[in-house]
Amino acid sequence: MDKVVFLDRDGTINKEVNYLHRPSDLVLLPGVVSSLRRLKEHGFKLVVITNQAGVARGYYKEEDVIKLHAYLNQLLIKEDAGIDHFFYCPHHPVHGIGKYKTACTCRKPEIGMFQMAEAFFQVDKALSYMIGDKRLDTEAGKRYGVNTVLVGTGYGRESYRGLSEEEKKTAFDVYKETMEEAVDWILSEKECD
Repeated sequence: MDKVVFLDRDGTINKEVNYLHRPSDLVLLPGVVSSLRRLKEHGFKLVVITNQAGVARGYYKEEDVIKLHAYLNQLLIKEDAGIDHFFYCPHHPVHGIGKYKTACTCRKPEIGMFQMAEAFFQVDKALSYMIGDKRLDTEAGKRYGVNTVLVGTGYGRESYRGLSEEEKKTAFDVYKETMEEAVDWILSEKECD
């Protein structure tokens, strides 16, 4: 069985940029590289799952997403922090154009991208996690049955502040300000050696 950390991309790994698709606009968030490296050192597989409505809206193409992910992974692999697999959803049920206008099962908070990962990994849900900066990330993780961390990067802090105490109890398992703190919690939460 595989321990997997599922990761949102924009606002979690890299700085939030509206409809990011150019490698030149990619900026990794502080502490992300060392955090991902630590997870890999503890035997976790790293899987990015990201909604890419910019494809659906016609702002850029799927090929642009694939090129950006290749570039991102080049940066991470040099630091022993490479992503094991990338999944993206190019659909939008309302704002999509042509074949991309669909209510799919892959767009978070649906769990289709998690299920796609099962073709590549034997996911041990009890020892796996979802880290994201939006409630739809943690909602997807909860629906899939993994532990969830809302991080304060990207939209996370704003999202966290907007929740009632009751919502905070159900929307995610834990809130951490940074990826580094999220990884500290993951590594202290479970026996990871």
